[in-house]
Amino acid sequence: MRKIWGVAGLAALALTVSACGSSGSSSGTAANTPAAGGSSSAAAGGSTVTEKTIGSQQVVVDSSGMTLYWFAIDTPTKSNCSGQCATFWPPVKGPVTAGSGVTGTLGTITRSDGTTQATYDGHPLYTFVGDKSPGQATGNGKNLSGGLWWEMTVSGSTPPANAGAVSSATAKASSGGGGYGY
Repeated sequence: MRKIWGVAGLAALALTVSACGSSGSSSGTAANTPAAGGSSSAAAGGSTVTEKTIGSQQVVVDSSGMTLYWFAIDTPTKSNCSGQCATFWPPVKGPVTAGSGVTGTLGTITRSDGTTQATYDGHPLYTFVGDKSPGQATGNGKNLSGGLWWEMTVSGSTPPANAGAVSSATAKASSGGGGYGY
């Protein structure tokens, strides 16, 4: 019985997250500005992002070790994830500073609600509520909230080599079935 409720809960979560992709609200309008340099992140009130190998990828993680993600439909100056979307993909508050292994450019944007969001190589950063502990990347390759989500790799935002296969499989899994073999 628990397994049925678990599957039903995951399906409801996927439908809710997918539905928020159709909201017409926009986020962030300020330019992507580089974060202040230096090693005094604690003094500045920001957090530190570092490199961690998860699977075979070197990814950027927050100070708690949680995987950071980027949203394919965002721009360097605007987050396209707000409302319900931001409930499931919480924006990383900025500014952040580079810790061990982080080589990309850190910056910030101002979201439509006035908060500051951290960016990496021009991509607004998020965590995912589906990741329950450090070292997980369950949001990678998800097609939710109107676009694809990818783990932020240390080398930049290039999707993995199997991105087409991952996004096709994810799209089929979230399409509700139909046809044979579902």
